[in-house]
Amino acid sequence: MATALSCKALAVAALLSVVSVVTYGARAQQQPSHNASDSESSQDRSLLSYSSGWLPAKATWYGAPTGAGPDDNGGACGFKGTNQYPFSSMTSCGNEPIFKDGKGCGSCYQIRCLRSNHPACSGVPQTVIITDMNYYPVAKYHFDLSGTAFGAMASSGLNDRLRHAGIIDMQFRRVPCDFPGLTVTFRVQHGSNPMYLAVLIEHANMDGDVVQADIMQNNSGYWEPLHESWGAVWRIDPSRPLCGPFSVRITNESGKQLVAQNVIPANYIADVDYRSFVQYTN
Repeated sequence: MATALSCKALAVAALLSVVSVVTYGARAQQQPSHNASDSESSQDRSLLSYSSGWLPAKATWYGAPTGAGPDDNGGACGFKGTNQYPFSSMTSCGNEPIFKDGKGCGSCYQIRCLRSNHPACSGVPQTVIITDMNYYPVAKYHFDLSGTAFGAMASSGLNDRLRHAGIIDMQFRRVPCDFPGLTVTFRVQHGSNPMYLAVLIEHANMDGDVVQADIMQNNSGYWEPLHESWGAVWRIDPSRPLCGPFSVRITNESGKQLVAQNVIPANYIADVDYRSFVQYTN
């Protein structure tokens, strides 16, 4: 009973405190797993190999010509600050084979267009991060890019000319994400409380995405599955009050796992980033 009361008190205290960005967690514990979905088509699965070669796609763009996409610098993945590092406005919506019901959020792709696609194209590969969903695809693979990312495929000085094309043929391939200086970050979502906890997971290297997340309460030794809420947001709706601190285990699309020990404190604050000490490596 004393432990339960203590957890409740800590949860109430969380609503009365104000913090900025806090760093918690344990050193990386990268483990093999085999929970990645086997349901993709053979071509879609080849996107995971980083060696499939260039695939054809269509590209469009939206938002401001030199912007990061939507006005709020976010999208269907839940990421914010996409005009800042590591996104740096080089973002894209992906249609379903790329967005994957949110499990493609955070994945990285090289894109390019050739002069045979449009005279303004440079052919030089550029890297984009999936941050949003493309609801109206015009091809099997369709990247709806930020204005910045679309223009980046152009030869020097021809960015606006390429953007005026509106829609072009282009090529893409999956590449590992690389975010120097960053570790996996957990942002507690607004509305979280002792009976509901939702967490945005971002900045994962390599695959860049999360296909499963699990939580451990108060060093219990027992992992409970989180459920995908939307985009890169994962949640738990328990039958009894939650008790922190909380460890989080994430699994990427390749099946590799990381454990961030006690990354979210018992007296967490909503809308705050909790940076772990863990990151995927080669």
